[in-house]
Amino acid sequence: MRHRLIVPGAAVLSLLLAIPASAADFHPGAPGVGDTYYPASGNGGYDVSHYDLRLKYQPKTDLLEGTATLLATTTQDLSRFNLDFALKVSEIRVNGKKASFATSGKHELEVTPAAPLEKGKQISVVVRYAGKPSEVKIDGYSGWARTPDGGVVAQEPDAAVWWYPSNDHPTDKATYDISVAVPDGTQALSNGVLLSETSKLGWTRYNWRSDKPQSTYLTTLAVGKFDITKDTTANGLPVINAVSKDLGSNAGAAKASIARTAEIVEWEEGIFGPYPFNALGGYVPNVPAGYALETQTRPFYGSKAFDNGANVSVVVHELAHQWYGDSVSLKDWKDIWVHEGFARYSQWLWSEKEGEGTAQELADYVYRQHPADDPFWKVKPGNPGAENQFDIAVYDRGALALQALRNKLGDKVFFKILKTWPTENRYGNASVADFVKFAEKKSGKKLGDFFDAWLFRSAKPSAGAAKGVTIDARKAPVAQPKSWKSIAATNDVHEAHQH
Repeated sequence: MRHRLIVPGAAVLSLLLAIPASAADFHPGAPGVGDTYYPASGNGGYDVSHYDLRLKYQPKTDLLEGTATLLATTTQDLSRFNLDFALKVSEIRVNGKKASFATSGKHELEVTPAAPLEKGKQISVVVRYAGKPSEVKIDGYSGWARTPDGGVVAQEPDAAVWWYPSNDHPTDKATYDISVAVPDGTQALSNGVLLSETSKLGWTRYNWRSDKPQSTYLTTLAVGKFDITKDTTANGLPVINAVSKDLGSNAGAAKASIARTAEIVEWEEGIFGPYPFNALGGYVPNVPAGYALETQTRPFYGSKAFDNGANVSVVVHELAHQWYGDSVSLKDWKDIWVHEGFARYSQWLWSEKEGEGTAQELADYVYRQHPADDPFWKVKPGNPGAENQFDIAVYDRGALALQALRNKLGDKVFFKILKTWPTENRYGNASVADFVKFAEKKSGKKLGDFFDAWLFRSAKPSAGAAKGVTIDARKAPVAQPKSWKSIAATNDVHEAHQH
């Protein structure tokens, strides 16, 4: 006698749900996140939560050997996915199993796992690689700088592709463990806290940890011989500053400048809220460049930034980025104003604090410096275009907009916005439009026309472009504030980044 198996409806449903999706349901992740300026940056289909980098670097030959382990979560059913990377890869494993891989484009590494990956699953990706970063060129350029005693990587918007595989866009932040072995007598600097330093068979290994979300371009590595000073803040955070031993006559000015890091952070906490990370400091390698970069917890400063003596203003700028740019990062590179306008304005506020010219006096001076037909007003800080991403207008016109906003809203509301924005959006991503909405919410005022005039029009705003704005419109010359030269000395602060 045949018996018919009767299965309740709910059980049928569960059986159907248990059947894996067919191969046709799995698709490759996008080779970019669709950024307005850099569409090939980043990748689709997964989010990285942690990078574990185990590296060995020989300064004499520039040979970098590495094993990178990425912990990620899939955001779609994946048949394959991309990593952004340019060095030679010898092996990739996904969830412990060997994966096939190929290269495409300028820095795309296409990874095909042994079995498709279902959406919402945690995965591990292990990449073994080696190469000489300074010899790898993208558009004729390498983001890895060799120094007389080592190498340094600190660039914007791209840096990671020269030394570790990643999802290289600020919208995919992760925590980091970075372990670097270098010859004895040489140091390796990176982000965050130094967990340990051990020596064996002629090599010293440095283990660094960043335990807060961090963008790929803000992850740095510097190998060389440094004078290193260590201290702690009043709150117990480690302060690590480093200056190359062969910096020459600029060494004193460099040390004197970054020695004020803890003092500046303490002052900026009063404006921007609690410092968001687990360490602070800065480093000056023997890189003959005038630019600086807000590499998270430990900004990079090129040696030429100190050609004319101490440069505290550039330190103020890069440390302000720890809140505006590092903790709260842009959603799209067109939103660069949410980084640079605020970092520049921090320099104006420091000038005000030091009695070397108020932010208003600096705003008046900048406004009068540029007549209506000056190309300065053609650049729109709210969306400057890739070719103008680091134009001086993004900085100075961007800071002008903030001073105008301060005048419109009054100090109480304005400074509340400066402090609550990085606090309420900590470790996230935001756009210019997000900031406009945030300012409207906190002030109770409609600010669309105001921000349109100051950030999105290719024309000089009138002095009365918004009610309450008091940018000086007199025809008489405006005296140059005392701080202007030190602030202007940082005008090329990101000159090398948009290669």
